[in-house]
Amino acid sequence: MGELDKNNQFKRGLKIRTEVLDSGRVNKAVEEADNDPFLAPFQQAATEWGWGMVWDRPGLDRKVKSMLSVCLLAALDKPVELQHHIDGAITNGCTKEEIREVLLHVSVYAGMPAGLNAARAAKEFFDETEGKP
Repeated sequence: MGELDKNNQFKRGLKIRTEVLDSGRVNKAVEEADNDPFLAPFQQAATEWGWGMVWDRPGLDRKVKSMLSVCLLAALDKPVELQHHIDGAITNGCTKEEIREVLLHVSVYAGMPAGLNAARAAKEFFDETEGKP
């Protein structure tokens, strides 16, 4: 039996999450958590609350929500999650140039070290996805 409670809000959140982020990566994380009582509450909260409640709310479109996520993850210096959300931002209509400008803006308010780390993570993401060395 799985560890996750796949209620309606969880299902809505999973749908949105897989539409925005890499569905293979999301499904792998959810499957792993469904078989792990330690990880399950984290995936439950992220999917049900973060995606099923917050991302499902009206008021901001997905592009804006993605830009906010990129800003916050850059400011918090979370490069792995940042790369996932840069991918989601592209899916939601952000351009490479918009992402660069968002990260430059973060540098002013969160500090240049966080901004530079975010820029490096973004460059790595774009180099990988654009096939550059």
